[in-house]
Amino acid sequence: MPITWAKAYAITYDIPRDELFPGPVGTVDQSATPDQGDDDVKRRAALQLITALGAGVTVPPGVLEELLSGIDRVLCLSSDIEEWERIAYDYGHQLYRRPFEVLIPALTADLVAVGELLKQGRPPRDQAGLLRVSAGLSGVLAETLSNMGDDRAARRTWHTARQAADASGDRMLRVWVRGRAAQNATWAGSSYGTVMTMVDEAVEIANDVPSSGLARAYAAGAYMAAFNGDQARANESLRMLKNTFERLPRTSSEPSVLEFQESQLQWNEAYVRTTFGGKKTSSAIENAEMLYPTTAMAPLTNLRLMRSMDLIRGREVREGLDLAVTSLSGRPQPVMAMRQLVSQILETLPSEARALPAARDLQVSASGT
Repeated sequence: MPITWAKAYAITYDIPRDELFPGPVGTVDQSATPDQGDDDVKRRAALQLITALGAGVTVPPGVLEELLSGIDRVLCLSSDIEEWERIAYDYGHQLYRRPFEVLIPALTADLVAVGELLKQGRPPRDQAGLLRVSAGLSGVLAETLSNMGDDRAARRTWHTARQAADASGDRMLRVWVRGRAAQNATWAGSSYGTVMTMVDEAVEIANDVPSSGLARAYAAGAYMAAFNGDQARANESLRMLKNTFERLPRTSSEPSVLEFQESQLQWNEAYVRTTFGGKKTSSAIENAEMLYPTTAMAPLTNLRLMRSMDLIRGREVREGLDLAVTSLSGRPQPVMAMRQLVSQILETLPSEARALPAARDLQVSASGT
């Protein structure tokens, strides 16, 4: 019944209520008006978030804070913890298969639902389970926001995910939240110190117990060190990543942001090799490409950008530029690692090549315009 939320729609779309809903409004339970009650405020915040992302604009300050406040205050809809955990895991898988703008409405709705469950209070074991779920859902939302280019909203959501994970007492989840947030922070252009602090926290909490989160922390350390020219630490982080991966239990081969697979291990090695150059670069890229399904558009695009950089370093400038532009042509906007890789490609170009049409096209693609 949209008329029930007439005021919320009017506020969100900045259209007078009488214009948006002309004629008699009928009989409505006034207790459900959007300016009364925490539930309605959260619904309006969720609608504003979805509207902003759908329009390709930055999430307004305060909207995300309101959406996440149900979780923040805890540090019935069904309280079946196992079912909620399956839902969170499924979002981590869908992230690689569905458009971000399609994923966000359902994800935000489930995040609000879990926040409401947390506010109601449950026995300690169930409450800890709900906190685990909220940390996982918040992490997937942060990942989605990063991919859509809203780094500020992503940082805010990672903060809530870390708090929820810490409150749950789940060590592996605490490690994962920091490891994945460190990866995102790297691609968002955060400082070396900020990223390495999260990496070191993840390593300390893990206490050498292997997990997908620890693997992601070492991966973040490897390519942050590589990006900053610290070859010794990059190679050491890569060595620790391989050591951790060898001790991980083998799970499903389906890609998921909540796990760490061999394809991701090879991707990270390809990035480090590409950054420093050398004879092993091409084979490292090829090894990674072989492990990804054709539907994995983002990682395959990134690998093609790495190959472009390798070609340019080998003085095949035009071929490398053409490959980069073609690789990005099917993407509506560059996401996460793509932005940084494009920046590295442009920095790798000889000065005389930066005026080439393909170089200008690449700059346009990188800006998302």
